[in-house]
Amino acid sequence: MTSNQYADGRQERRVENYTKFWQKDLGKEAEVDNQNRVDSYTDVVNGYYDGATELYEYGWAQSFHFSRFYKGEAFAASLARHEHYLAAQMSLRPGMRVLDVGCGVGGPAREIARFADVNIVGLNNNDFQIQRARKYTKKAGLEDQVSYAKGDFMKLSEQFGENSFDAVYAIEATVHAPTWEGVYGEIMKVLKPGGVFGVYEWCMTDAWDPSIPAHKELAHAIEFGNGIPEMRHLKKARDAMVNVGFTIEHEEDLAERPDEVPWYYPLEGDIWKAQTVWDYFTVWRMSWSGKLVSHTAIRVMETVGLIPKGTYDVGESLKVAADALVKGGQTKLFTPMYLAICRKPALSEC
Repeated sequence: MTSNQYADGRQERRVENYTKFWQKDLGKEAEVDNQNRVDSYTDVVNGYYDGATELYEYGWAQSFHFSRFYKGEAFAASLARHEHYLAAQMSLRPGMRVLDVGCGVGGPAREIARFADVNIVGLNNNDFQIQRARKYTKKAGLEDQVSYAKGDFMKLSEQFGENSFDAVYAIEATVHAPTWEGVYGEIMKVLKPGGVFGVYEWCMTDAWDPSIPAHKELAHAIEFGNGIPEMRHLKKARDAMVNVGFTIEHEEDLAERPDEVPWYYPLEGDIWKAQTVWDYFTVWRMSWSGKLVSHTAIRVMETVGLIPKGTYDVGESLKVAADALVKGGQTKLFTPMYLAICRKPALSEC
């Protein structure tokens, strides 16, 4: 590596700069801070994921998203079911060409490719994640079915051309976009006429009131801990879909389902809430002792140069994220699973 660029694609400088996009006191965040993050969304997101990706894989899974739980359901099974549910709601069929917008390290793409027998292109703007996605996909024997491309989801039509995909989905990814109209509009362009778009979106719910300081600070804590330029109301997501020309065929905030086991339970760090024996370790990693062990290890690895400088600070932001997401879930001010199934008009409807 050079002093700034690792062979795996990570850039030390942007990891170090990540936390500087926020005020140290989140209660003092101003509109100028929001706008700076929106304008610099690529640096914000890449700085975050250069530092957080391996922590996500260690502490969560290769699928970087939340999910609903049945009583007694294993963590891994819940993640897969969440992905299958989206594929089923979209009516994905064998042979379809599908775009995964913001694919992470490819966990959902591999699972949906197996489940629906579709061909998936995973889009990601982070070199480190793309390298890992390709490695895991090769190991899974899915290289003929799942491929990856580096690109900006605000420029999809430039990269792929219009009317290129039968279906597009995004799982907790388009919240990183500077505007929903911009990214949804690009998704609309690359879809074939009559194509389907399915999304699990991160939103502040209708109960969230940004004029209340505690509500505003909660949104900033979610942003800071998750590499998000700006959290927005659910209504803005819905309006953006309609404004760019989509017909919303189905929508629901799945976090409003009366589940006995809440979606955020793994973040609470209470091992007694683990739904299976295999999940004790997953939950423990979010406990105070689990965080102490992992963050001490991160500090040591950063000191000896095994990981980029700034990774420890990104890891500390993840602790802020966990607390904020649990609070957002408990108060119903935040949802990570606003589901929308949208349709691009067919040629006869245009």
